This record gives sequence, C-alpha cells and structure tokens, in this order.
Amino acid sequence: MAKDNKGSVCPSARCEDGARLLGIVQRDGTVAFTPEDIRVDADFVEVARQGRKPESRFRFGGPCHRAQCVQWTGERCGVIDAVLGEVVEAGIPLGSVLPDCSIRSVCRWFDQSGPDACTACPLVVTERE
Repeated sequence: MAKDNKGSVCPSARCEDGARLLGIVQRDGTVAFTPEDIRVDADFVEVARQGRKPESRFRFGGPCHRAQCVQWTGERCGVIDAVLGEVVEAGIPLGSVLPDCSIRSVCRWFDQSGPDACTACPLVVTERE
C-alpha cells in the first residue's frame, strides 16, 4: 500500500483549530464516525476544552507528522500497528466492515494497513480518562 504520503491525515490528532472532527466517542467506548468532512474552528476548541479532555470525547484528524511524531517507528505509524495487534489478539475479524469515514482516501492508517485499519479504528480513543 505504500505510496507518497504527503498530505496524509493522522486519524488520532489533537483538538485544535483546523483539525477534522472524525467522530464522537460513544458510551461503549467505540467511536461513531461522521461521513462529512467537518473542520474544527477556534470556537469549537474553546467549548470542547471545558470539562473533560476533548480527545476523550471526540476523535480528530490532522496532518500526519511522520518522523516528528513520537508514534512514528521510522517507517510507519506505531499506533495502528499496536491496535491491530490487540484486535487480532481479541479475535476480532479484520477488514470485515468499513465504517463511514470522511478521510479514508488520505488516512495514514488506511494507507498503511488497508481495510484492517478500518476495523480497528472505531476502537481507538485518543485519550482515555
């Protein structure tokens, strides 16, 4: 799947002005994704930072920073590799369902791991409280 990754979107970014709102964390700890490309503005960030951390309630996308990110292993994003390992260990079938997604065509995880990443993606919450 490797290709030129300029412009890749990290699907586990921070809540900041210009980020993409990917979904909302549900009571069961999974993420319900929005199929629309929703951009976060400064007003959203200000309100979302009141109370619990926004990254524990929402999932955001932002630019993949590759080597400037602590999760970068040198060639890949270590987050999705770790999550896929946990999914396999739990016996969850991979690549079975592709959730609605507004960033799949530019997603770092999808580019790296294909439909398997989409199986694991709803299970990822950026900040657990």
